[in-house]
Amino acid sequence: MNQFNAVQQQGMMMTNKVFGSAKEALADIVADGQTLAVGGFGLCGIPEALIAALRDTGVNNLTCISNNAGVDGFGLGQLLETRQVKKMISSYVGENKEFERQYLAGELELEFTPQGTLAEKLRAGGAGIPAFFTKTGVGTLVAEGKETREFNGETYIMERALTADVALVKAWKADKSGNLIYRRTARNFNPMVATAGKITVVEVEEIVENGTFDPDDVHTPGIFVQRIVLNATPEKRIEQRTLRTA
Repeated sequence: MNQFNAVQQQGMMMTNKVFGSAKEALADIVADGQTLAVGGFGLCGIPEALIAALRDTGVNNLTCISNNAGVDGFGLGQLLETRQVKKMISSYVGENKEFERQYLAGELELEFTPQGTLAEKLRAGGAGIPAFFTKTGVGTLVAEGKETREFNGETYIMERALTADVALVKAWKADKSGNLIYRRTARNFNPMVATAGKITVVEVEEIVENGTFDPDDVHTPGIFVQRIVLNATPEKRIEQRTLRTA
């Protein structure tokens, strides 16, 4: 195959981004030892079907970048139960007893990261910025071993950007080119995760034809998205249900 045909074939593949299932979308791109970035905040805006499909692949020794690790038995908590995760890069580690057990037993590595810093590390990675300086964490355990620098009389620590081999994202709608619209608070970390992945796979509730979206409504451009999976009826489990007494 000559170079022109190879490029042409690659272009044809890029236009066919819709896959029949989460299993098919992950089958040839996930492997042992990879770093994955996963969208969501608590259980809001998590790519439920993609996480379950990742569990079923059986890949191991994963490093997962995500705000948290789901709950026991759901979300990324499923991967902890099957011992597929060796390291979490997170900002919140509550709500998951298995996470706590593995970490305290020395079975799970944890890179604990302030929430805003985690978001910026992913955003910077997607933007091609290798590192940045922040005041967050100065004088705490977060700053240990990191370069510090003074700006305008104040101390800042250097944080390195994050990228991932594969990014798993949840959006509300996608067109067939991969342009994404998120819905309300389910947007959370998903836009940053989408840009930080070398390969980005998106789970959506609706797929529409190209040209349906007003360009001003698009949150993530399709150039960042390689694969799309339809999950029209996600469970959307509530992390903690609180009822007001009458």
